Amino acid sequence: MAGRINAEDVATVKERSSIEDIVREHVTLRPAGIGTLKGLCPFHDEKTPSFNVRPSLGTYHCFGCGEGGDVISFVQKTEHLTFTETIERLAGKLGMELRYEDGGPRGRDDVGTGRRQRLLDAHRVAEEFYGEVLADMSRVDARAGRAFLRERGFNGASAAQFGVGFAPRGGDELARHLRAKGFTEDELTLAGLCARGSRGLYDKFRGRLLWPIRDITGSTVGFGARRIFDDDRMPAKYLNTAETPIYKKSQVLYGLDLAKKAIASEREAVIVEGYTDVMAAHLSGVNGAVATCGTAFGVDHIKILRRILRDEADRAPARVVFTFDGDAAGQKAAMKAFGEDQRWAAQSFVAVAPDGMDPCELRQSKGPEAVKSLVDDAVPMFEFAVRTTVRRFDLETAEGRVQAMKAVAPIIGAIRDTALRPEYIRTVAGWLGVDIEQLRQEVVRAGRKASVPTPDGARERGGGEPAAYRGEGVAEEDAVAAAAAAAVVSPPDLRDPIVRAERQLLQALLQYRSRFPDETIADIPVEAFTAPAHAAVFDGIRTIAGDGVNRSSQGWVSAVTESVPLPVRGLVQELSVAPLPTRLDPESGHPPQRYLDALVIGVHDSHLSRRIADATATLRRLQHDPTGDPIRMASITTDLHALELTRARLRQGQSA
Repeated sequence: MAGRINAEDVATVKERSSIEDIVREHVTLRPAGIGTLKGLCPFHDEKTPSFNVRPSLGTYHCFGCGEGGDVISFVQKTEHLTFTETIERLAGKLGMELRYEDGGPRGRDDVGTGRRQRLLDAHRVAEEFYGEVLADMSRVDARAGRAFLRERGFNGASAAQFGVGFAPRGGDELARHLRAKGFTEDELTLAGLCARGSRGLYDKFRGRLLWPIRDITGSTVGFGARRIFDDDRMPAKYLNTAETPIYKKSQVLYGLDLAKKAIASEREAVIVEGYTDVMAAHLSGVNGAVATCGTAFGVDHIKILRRILRDEADRAPARVVFTFDGDAAGQKAAMKAFGEDQRWAAQSFVAVAPDGMDPCELRQSKGPEAVKSLVDDAVPMFEFAVRTTVRRFDLETAEGRVQAMKAVAPIIGAIRDTALRPEYIRTVAGWLGVDIEQLRQEVVRAGRKASVPTPDGARERGGGEPAAYRGEGVAEEDAVAAAAAAAVVSPPDLRDPIVRAERQLLQALLQYRSRFPDETIADIPVEAFTAPAHAAVFDGIRTIAGDGVNRSSQGWVSAVTESVPLPVRGLVQELSVAPLPTRLDPESGHPPQRYLDALVIGVHDSHLSRRIADATATLRRLQHDPTGDPIRMASITTDLHALELTRARLRQGQSA
């Protein structure tokens, strides 16, 4: 099992990674005031820039869509990576070796960041080598590879776009090329590119057409190789890289590096069966197409796509389309996919060409538009599963109809949207020629048999994960805590001048921490903030103000973010980059100290005024109450006098 990255290393990666440099890889930034950069948001379409970056604080925030965070969250969201993948990617850019905890070295066969980068570099050089061999018209052995592609409607530009290459038929051309580039024999065998034989090192792939298999970041981690010569002695038509420290076939999808942007923006993923099908789909305008690499589509693949699709139960459903061959193997694969359907919040569909052609064949025979139509006209996974199941039975006999009804009842019962079940029951009853009420009762019975109780009192399908799949990395108790926090933290009403003043003070505290002594922060009560969200943010500020966090570093905003409830973490990021309505000193880049002091005094004054008003109202009620407690009245009068004196001194100091 993979170890956890050392916390100090995570902090170092974050501190040394320039958010400005990382964001500039995706966004054109321009100055927008002292210490602030602005550009068009990469997370939503906009014509007027509303995406702000504060390099000194290491934060970003879009005032158009509300996305915000630090350099780690930016890479996670733009590259669709997990937290661990993000840290490893940033560490690789820095040339930094990471340390792992929870049992020692990382579980990727104990290779560190530096060794991992060497294996990635070897694959990059190998991909370039294979591509050059395929494109070299003087290479006789590569002609068969070029002919194979032409026969399927792909030209040289298509091959270059997808990095397709050819492995020479000789035994060690790649090995010699890589050794000349400085790679060792151990590195080449560990990468799975070469193997050792009685005569020394030899190439794993020989005389085959090759597709580079890339991870989600675009780094090549393996190859898929297709047999094209009849005398190829390796029995399998396709030969994929064996699992290595950088390649796990259950955790990669071919074409994902090219498809992830379309999948994220259109919230549609199309799963095809082969490398040429991915090429054909993309060249036909189906840009969200991906394929597995020598293994069945499984749970890990679902997790990857759910993350990119933002497949959550409380969002509009995403769309997942499976394309399968029309043969028995294709139908079996479709039914296996249906068995995992409960893991998605997305709506699943199946696309099968009427004549059983795959996307590559369909593009060749009927053109790109036919491929797009195949995906657009996909039928719901439920319908495909029912029709496939019904085919096994003879509906001309009463026995066949009853058996078919019992077989499809669990499928209907598995439909997540219970509001659709009555309509599906009527539809399927018509297909089978059985009574609607009879089928409904069978569905109810099937549901009782198949469901099992869960700890929270809900019911889920036996053998699977909960229908309301929570996604990876989110603990149940965290989700409960977040929901509770969200219920009490509402958006601040900025129409209220007092709330606006609170917001400005929080902005100043986050952006210019060094201008506020610890005792100043300690003297401000959390109750001084009327907006619950503002109070939650300030409570986090007070909690860590005395913890020794560097006041001028990015660590300050990060520490505050970690200390506040999940629902207001985005607000912290927003406040850390939002411009203050005052001029900044051109030399120091700070607001005038008089302005900052006025913010503190203003929040104090408002709080004191509210307490005075509350005390005055209570005193009046007691004075008109015949049973009023004179001792309590005297106590309130004393407190009221003290509050008025405090407010007077505060205002006197402000006017001075």
